[in-house]
Amino acid sequence: MRWVRAVGRWIGRSPGTYVWLLLLAVTSFVVARMDPAALHYFLQSRSTNIDQLTSHPVHVLLASLIWTEQANFWFYFVMFHIFHVPAERWLGTGRWLTVALSAHVLATYISQGVVAWGVHHHVLPMNMANTVDVGVSYALAGVEGVLTWGLAGVWRRVYGYGLVVFYLVPLLVSHTFTDLGHFCAVLIGLAFRPITRGRPVWDPSQAVRRRWPVRS
Repeated sequence: MRWVRAVGRWIGRSPGTYVWLLLLAVTSFVVARMDPAALHYFLQSRSTNIDQLTSHPVHVLLASLIWTEQANFWFYFVMFHIFHVPAERWLGTGRWLTVALSAHVLATYISQGVVAWGVHHHVLPMNMANTVDVGVSYALAGVEGVLTWGLAGVWRRVYGYGLVVFYLVPLLVSHTFTDLGHFCAVLIGLAFRPITRGRPVWDPSQAVRRRWPVRS
């Protein structure tokens, strides 16, 4: 059928994003049906907290990418289509995945490194070493950051500065390790500018002009 082929072509242009979404759909289904106490224990072993990063770093870094604390699949479905789909199509699957994983891993180690320092110096409670920390938000923030270089002219500055402010304000107000991780992830995404060179950029104002011709 024609619509099936159309859907296949659409998915085929960003396969990594849709595989990820499929995994999130499955895990969200599981999360929605688990008892809260059992879910907390279950997610602890898949969390990028200090204890798990010390004993099973690779396992939890990968597992935390497909588990969330709440069954909010449709929220991520929308966010993935706004950011991951265009980023994967623009950069290619390999470069897109490099940005997403780098932001996830580096932001995790930076934020958890601060937590480890706080626990060691008795600034933070000991149970912070075993907190639940799962989700796709660091990878998402990193991809949001690299997309800055896909915009042209003033749109790049508006989007880039707006993104930094969006993640900086919660960090200054709340001072949580997740806010630190999100802010670092955006900066990591921005630091990937070299891999975007030679890629086409999009100017929204030009797109509007082509759609709505301006009469002189």
